[in-house]
Amino acid sequence: MSTLEVLNHPFREQFEVFLDEHRRVLDESLEGLTEEQARRSLVPSRTTLLGLVKHATFVEKVWFVEGITCRPRTEIGLPETPDESFILTEEDTIASVRQAYREACEVSRKAAAALDLDDLLHGNRRGPLPLRWVYLHMLRELAQHGGHADILREQILNS
Repeated sequence: MSTLEVLNHPFREQFEVFLDEHRRVLDESLEGLTEEQARRSLVPSRTTLLGLVKHATFVEKVWFVEGITCRPRTEIGLPETPDESFILTEEDTIASVRQAYREACEVSRKAAAALDLDDLLHGNRRGPLPLRWVYLHMLRELAQHGGHADILREQILNS
């Protein structure tokens, strides 16, 4: 969708278009990589390309599943902390992590569809927050991680 097309959409649709663009960037950061490249650690933290996408799945579930349904992380199958969400298991592959991420994004879209931007989400640990705040937070978080992914991918492909 072009910038002009986005500007002609209602405000909520603009949020959703930008969210989906950032989601796509993270998903596509794994395209064409080997399993070793996707798991390659280039920084002292747990951050890897595969781990970033796995973390983004966690983020989607925290803000849209936990936030909207008020179900605890243990019931949803999420780790307690964001740092733990970067941990990769032997079962984590590019295909499985990308699939889980795409499914989480679809669940997020469906969960938010019935809400208005000013509706409060009561399941977040910070307390009730309007969907508008959650959308802005997600845009910030996904943009940040998309930038991380871009840099890591460049380093991997040029090494």
